[in-house]
Amino acid sequence: MVEQQKQDPEIPYLTRIQVLVAMAVTAILLWTVAKVWLRFGNVFLFKWEWHEIDFFWGLGVGLIITSLSGLAYRLWPAYRQSADYYLELVLRPLAWPDLIWLGLLPGLSEELLFRGVMLPALGLDHVAVIVSSLCFGVLHLSGSQQWPYVIWATVIGLILGYSALLSGNLLVPIVAHIMTNWVSSYFWKIQQR
Repeated sequence: MVEQQKQDPEIPYLTRIQVLVAMAVTAILLWTVAKVWLRFGNVFLFKWEWHEIDFFWGLGVGLIITSLSGLAYRLWPAYRQSADYYLELVLRPLAWPDLIWLGLLPGLSEELLFRGVMLPALGLDHVAVIVSSLCFGVLHLSGSQQWPYVIWATVIGLILGYSALLSGNLLVPIVAHIMTNWVSSYFWKIQQR
């Protein structure tokens, strides 16, 4: 037990303001990269339109991702430890109303860059989905021992990437991403009571 504790990464204790500022700064940086890439990269933005059916597809994809994440959490101890570290770091200091931002900021900015700009820039094919998913996974690296969380974020990136390609609408992965963040953060906060 003592040896296990030595191997666990120490969780830095951040304040609520530090987490919110980090989320906002990250969202602004991702948005800026996407806008600069669109402006100077001879790239187009993946189609993004409101269609009720795509909204519901996004909810469905979000439920699938949330269910798979719960299954991975229960069955893969390395992922559970990595996810607990990440969620403790990000969610512990946040108040309940802050979870709105936890869904919206990453859901919009990450989808804009990784699915909205990167997929078309890389060719809207399997290679584009894989490369954008790997980049998405690496974005979630919060420490040298967090590789299981990165692997899982990469898998989620694949699901979100293919949901964009199959639907032809960026709305689907945006809704799925926001919903996944909201539902998983809600359940984590509830369990910590």
